[in-house]
Amino acid sequence: MNKRKEMIVLGLALFSMFFGAGNLLFPPSLGVAVGKSWLSAGVGFFLTGVGLPLMGILAFTKGGTLDEFANKVSKKFNTLYLTTLILVIGPLFAIPRTGSTTFEMGILPLFGDINSLILGIVSSILFFGITLFLVLNESKVTDILGKFLTPIILIILILITIFGLLNPLGVPVNSTIEGNQFSYGFINGYQTMDALASVLFGVVIVKGIESKGITDSNEQKFFLIGSGVIAAIGLGLIYFSLIYLGSQISGMEKLSTAQVALTLAEMTLGKAGKLAFGLCVGAACLTTSVGLTTLVSDWFSKLLNVSYKKVAIITCIFSGVLAVVGLDSIIALAVPVLIILYPITIVLILLNIFDIKNENCYKLVILITLVVSIAEVLKLNVSFIPLANSGFPWIVPAILAFGMGQIIKTKK
Repeated sequence: MNKRKEMIVLGLALFSMFFGAGNLLFPPSLGVAVGKSWLSAGVGFFLTGVGLPLMGILAFTKGGTLDEFANKVSKKFNTLYLTTLILVIGPLFAIPRTGSTTFEMGILPLFGDINSLILGIVSSILFFGITLFLVLNESKVTDILGKFLTPIILIILILITIFGLLNPLGVPVNSTIEGNQFSYGFINGYQTMDALASVLFGVVIVKGIESKGITDSNEQKFFLIGSGVIAAIGLGLIYFSLIYLGSQISGMEKLSTAQVALTLAEMTLGKAGKLAFGLCVGAACLTTSVGLTTLVSDWFSKLLNVSYKKVAIITCIFSGVLAVVGLDSIIALAVPVLIILYPITIVLILLNIFDIKNENCYKLVILITLVVSIAEVLKLNVSFIPLANSGFPWIVPAILAFGMGQIIKTKK
């Protein structure tokens, strides 16, 4: 086996897994918000958008399974946690976001003269109707589209970046965001939801490595770290380029999340580039929608013992209704949920990576992290906690809870 070749192939696979339409929307909008502080915010975004997902996959090299990821807290918590993850990257936020993104980037620029509400409803019905058809018929259309769309979007991104760097679009202005710019970028990286998805896909990636005859955990780590570096370099270049280009138009009037990406495409490639980029992203959203709907339908059909078809229909109808709300509204709704869910996911990933056996550590760390995160979302005063003013009030309490868990011996 050619290890170098296998590592490169796995690296490209990891890149494709994390590279989606949503990853193109948030970096330029972050750049617009932070302006001159694009680099520090970009580092924070990179850590949550790339670092955490790779760590999520790495957590499964200890021989763990999805059923055991949070099992040391309790079996019920593990089921509840995974169900919440699937709802978040499914019908609550990620799936409706694909429909909204398709409308705002692919449909609205073409038919802007028609009433936007009516157009949005028609677009949502068509988008999720096609999604449901492909999900129920197990069509390979989305796989074929994915193989063609990713290279096309990458080429368009490269052109946007080159033209944007050679001909600056403007001068970055001071950030409109108060507080720590690094933490702002870090928390904005939650919106990619890649770390949450990595928990669900981690087992699949590790099983793929095992199918090549690589069963030793240390060797699996070697492959994952090497391929992870390849994926991280690719994603990092895209993220930092888009954040920097977004900072160049930070002095413009307020734009929606979708409008920022389209504006960059139009300013660098003209109207034709704007339309091509929007349509490609919209088509890419369809492949994502089909994949996520399949995942949701499979999970809930087994969990609730109902038919796969019924779950798929309900998921598409619910997502279609929510998609009409609009992309920015969906993003705003997702923020409080992600502020609670991400810290829990981060500590679970770390506990699994370091192969902590003590169940008390899991229970105490999760409990304290959950309490602090909920308090933050409820706008309770947590400023007395170290790092709270930087946006990370849960870190120090989680570390203290871990220490307490290590001291308390598990009863046999």
